[in-house]
Amino acid sequence: MNKPTLQSLLGKRVHFIGIGGAGMSGLARIALSQAIIVSGSDVKESSVVNALEAVGATIATSHASNNVEGADLVVYSTAISASNPELMRAQELGIPTFTRAAALSILMSESKSIAVAGTHGKTTTSSMMAVALQSCGADPSFAIGGTITASGSNAHRGTGEIFVAEADESDGSFIEYHPYAAIVTNIEHDHVDFFATPEDVAQAFRDFAATIKPEGFLTFCGDDVGAKALALTVSSCELISYGTSQECDLTLDSIELEAMGSRARAIWRGKVVGIIELQVPGQHNLLNAAAVLATGLNLGFGAAELLTGLSIFRGTGRRFENKGVVHGIRVIDDYGHHPTEIDVTLKAARRLAGDGRVTVIFQPHRYSRTQAFAKEFAKVLDLADRAIVLEIYAASEKPIAGITSRVITDLMSHGEYIPNFIQVTDSVIETAQPQDVIITLGAGDVSSLAPIIVDGLSRRFG
Repeated sequence: MNKPTLQSLLGKRVHFIGIGGAGMSGLARIALSQAIIVSGSDVKESSVVNALEAVGATIATSHASNNVEGADLVVYSTAISASNPELMRAQELGIPTFTRAAALSILMSESKSIAVAGTHGKTTTSSMMAVALQSCGADPSFAIGGTITASGSNAHRGTGEIFVAEADESDGSFIEYHPYAAIVTNIEHDHVDFFATPEDVAQAFRDFAATIKPEGFLTFCGDDVGAKALALTVSSCELISYGTSQECDLTLDSIELEAMGSRARAIWRGKVVGIIELQVPGQHNLLNAAAVLATGLNLGFGAAELLTGLSIFRGTGRRFENKGVVHGIRVIDDYGHHPTEIDVTLKAARRLAGDGRVTVIFQPHRYSRTQAFAKEFAKVLDLADRAIVLEIYAASEKPIAGITSRVITDLMSHGEYIPNFIQVTDSVIETAQPQDVIITLGAGDVSSLAPIIVDGLSRRFG
């Protein structure tokens, strides 16, 4: 099937199956701004669905075959089953169907695109990139898998030539993008339902890097083993490195990590260009900022303007997001669902807690990931003073025999397996003390507990 051009879709109707999802809603918002008629469907109403309807989308709150009739193109995420009635009907009617990644590649085809990839840090780095470029007056378009805190949006159609896109590797579809430039923050084995081995992941990133335009460049983290190994295989475009090593094009030194912020000196090809000052914690976020600074400098933007943008960046939704402070108790929500992500999150929480305790409520995401990384989860969760593990959030996966959250807690020194949400929130609310940090952690619906805990603490100490 030939891929349509952006111009050919103007005035046409594009239907999004699962339009309420983080990635799909962003595409829909950009399509609407391009004078494309947008319809869609989702299984329930949400604030995202309501917001899209407010700007012109027509959305059904159920999946039904007649929803796609009259559409010129149908977009679906790879989480949508092949038996979905809308997808099946579109195929019966001969309506072109495209994955989310393929559709995004159409929307950004007329821009100078920057695709941000990596096992961890994609959403934060993409968001930092958008905010930094806005500070430079570039007004970039962006499509990100999370909400930028300052703007409250995950997508925007800008007037500038640059399009920043979060490039999700989870199903290998990021090879659709063919970007001008790309950032790879790190490479680790994850999404074990799709990638059986670490080598499968590495190959996917090699395939992705091969799609970068020859006149463009790849920005990679020189501190990460996987990203460095990828760079050794790339000869088709320019390479830009960042990290703490003096061998990198963009080097960080004089690093200072604080409870809710971080700073470091930035050296670009031997010359000090300024200080990165962030309102988000952790060395991992300094590295994300270094990726943005290196990319922006290589694009020709000024260091001062880029650094100003990074200094006003206040994070993204569900990335160490402060949900409330009650009687000196902080409640944080975070999307971390891989052992490496949990490690940096809990270390940041420890700095924030000081002499207080760190309590984590973790919800494993997918049976396959739990099975593959049970030992690693157990080790990292034991860093908390109290670790409660909920039952596995299945997403679209079928259960695996013998795999429950107990495979994690059985390996922990002080893990608690409590699958009941009410029991968990009651326990945490009753035992919290001033200076404690409570984290709801995971990629499922564990985030719904954070506001309940804040409310409960308010009533307890009110």
